[in-house]
Amino acid sequence: MEEIKEILKRYPDRRGALLPTLYIMQREYGWLSQEALQAAADALNLPPATVKGVATFYAMYRHKPMGRHLIQLCTNVACMIMGAERLVDLLKERYGLEPGGTTEDGRFSLVIMECIGACDRAPAMLVDTDFHADLNEQNLFEILEQYK
Repeated sequence: MEEIKEILKRYPDRRGALLPTLYIMQREYGWLSQEALQAAADALNLPPATVKGVATFYAMYRHKPMGRHLIQLCTNVACMIMGAERLVDLLKERYGLEPGGTTEDGRFSLVIMECIGACDRAPAMLVDTDFHADLNEQNLFEILEQYK
């Protein structure tokens, strides 16, 4: 709550603090449960419907528990041309990981992203907040093995 109070000092309108508040809630709880959304509404003195509407509009917010590490794999045109579809298949084969799903051991969750802004280094992904580009069948698993 202290961090949210600091954020509120920077925004003359409480609605402006909503995105960073949701980010903090997600960082702290791992996802945005109904309780987290209500806490954000209470902290900002905003209607719960407003908070939920914003949280469900943006793809960066998660609405169910996720694995310890979140893989966000870009599948926009450049990434698809450079092999992102094959990478999705490899994740299914190796980890049983489907888009929108979580591995049985809770290690990874996979979210397919429309674009992460790295077309010049396609295919690309984020693992948690770490950026990885120029992916291929070999380095994909080398990268993921760093995340235990």
